[in-house]
Amino acid sequence: MFTGLIREIAHVKSLAGSTLSVRAKHKAKLGDSIAINGACLTVVSVASDGFSVELSPESQKHLAMENYKGEVHIEPAMMMGDRFEGHVVQGHVDAIGVVESIKNNGNSFDVFIKIEKKFIPYIIPKGSITVDGVSLTVNEVFEESFRLTIIPHTMRETLFKNYKKGSRVNIETDMFARYVAHILTHKKSTLSWDEVDTILAHY
Repeated sequence: MFTGLIREIAHVKSLAGSTLSVRAKHKAKLGDSIAINGACLTVVSVASDGFSVELSPESQKHLAMENYKGEVHIEPAMMMGDRFEGHVVQGHVDAIGVVESIKNNGNSFDVFIKIEKKFIPYIIPKGSITVDGVSLTVNEVFEESFRLTIIPHTMRETLFKNYKKGSRVNIETDMFARYVAHILTHKKSTLSWDEVDTILAHY
């Protein structure tokens, strides 16, 4: 589990086959789970200046692989007792979004991202979303896109500073929205409030 708060910008050393090697200050251990650009990956080797993770062909098919070079976001998995600051992030990328436009408002930036229409039901106004591993709040939702408002600090300290029209990004929609949608789709009878409370209690 992750929070969507980027802990470090790491630098890709190489991507050979299914092994992605990065240079980072974070001292990883063998078998650790680390989100890289929002995708939960497993550490398979450790070096003095970083670590390597397994990036399977299946994962590579579903990620914006052009962003796995140069700089990447990293976030180690949460430990029991860690402070929870972002939102519940699984590190499971649902889709690839495409940046439609970035509007500079002076003290903030409006970022519009297009996504396949089938994922729109899982994106909620004022709800949470993860873009390349960054936990963000959705401001508006449209038929095939959504709008984020990015503060200058986030723009400076994350890879958002590199995005432009046409940039592809990894998207993880809100876990609770996905679960509720799945339950409502597959449950024939109407849920009672007691059932809703029971479901929420499990998370």
